[in-house]
Amino acid sequence: MADEIEIEQKEIEELALKACRGAGADEASAQALVDATLSAARFGPATLGFPHMVDYLNSFREGRINCAPVPTLTRPYPAMLVSDADGGVAQLGFDLAFSDIVDAARSFGIAMFTQTNSYTAGELGYFVRRLAKVGLVGLAATNANAMVVSKPGGPSVFSTNPMAFGFPLGETSLPLIIDQASSATAFVNIVAAAAEGRPIPKGWALDTNGADTEDPEKALGGALLPFGGRKGANVALLVEMLSAGLSGGPWSIDTADFRSGSTRPAVGLTVLAMMPGPPEHGRVARAHAQTRRLAGLDVYIPGISKSEFPPSHTKKLMIPAAIYEAIHAFAAGRSDPK
Repeated sequence: MADEIEIEQKEIEELALKACRGAGADEASAQALVDATLSAARFGPATLGFPHMVDYLNSFREGRINCAPVPTLTRPYPAMLVSDADGGVAQLGFDLAFSDIVDAARSFGIAMFTQTNSYTAGELGYFVRRLAKVGLVGLAATNANAMVVSKPGGPSVFSTNPMAFGFPLGETSLPLIIDQASSATAFVNIVAAAAEGRPIPKGWALDTNGADTEDPEKALGGALLPFGGRKGANVALLVEMLSAGLSGGPWSIDTADFRSGSTRPAVGLTVLAMMPGPPEHGRVARAHAQTRRLAGLDVYIPGISKSEFPPSHTKKLMIPAAIYEAIHAFAAGRSDPK
């Protein structure tokens, strides 16, 4: 079998839904996860699409995700929505609160959604992409278990702590989407390198002795480095406060591993939704014009530069063969799909 297979979007969507059910997830959780996974496969980093979905499937089966959660939503302030995901996928709690988030942002100019007690958020750009689709500016932050040191030689204290930003650019363009980790690279990139047996660049990770390593297997047993040294560590701390701090969820250093064991990570997620001003102010059109201006100066515009518009829902996707087989095994109900 080839290293990658080409598959229709509808076909992989149906297979992924069946795999979620095979792993024990209820219908709402399955649909929320598959919607986010397809969005990542279409627009985000490929590693955060179906390859990362296998982590979710294993976690459904092994107890790290509540397969039938009942998220709850409270509103301590008019523009603040607080969700408890009940140990389920982060996307489901966001789905259930989405209309309230949008209504609050349109009423007050800004709204905050903060959630705790969920599994890791997956592709963070998904959350701000959804807001941009309805004309809202978005900022999102989340954490997970500690795997990043603040400096070489120190203990792992942060997760990769990603932050995502989205700005709508009108009906004739995809939105600007910035989604990046506070670490030198995303954890899924280390996993992918290990699976493919290829080295990683220096400056990404440390081995168990705290030495720089180009071996992804040693990196998985060691720790990741923040990007840009102390400045990257400061960004990781900022994200930690936005996600775990505002949500009341566990700090990364206290969070269970999202890939092993049976303890739920129960991490935090915070999403801000903002109006780009009254329509007559033309802020969206102005931002669109600026992105075109920058692109003309050879500036890379995340979310736009390498994506087609309008996006196709019929274009086939490329899926790593091993990932396809793992998803297919869950869909078939095999007891050991790894």
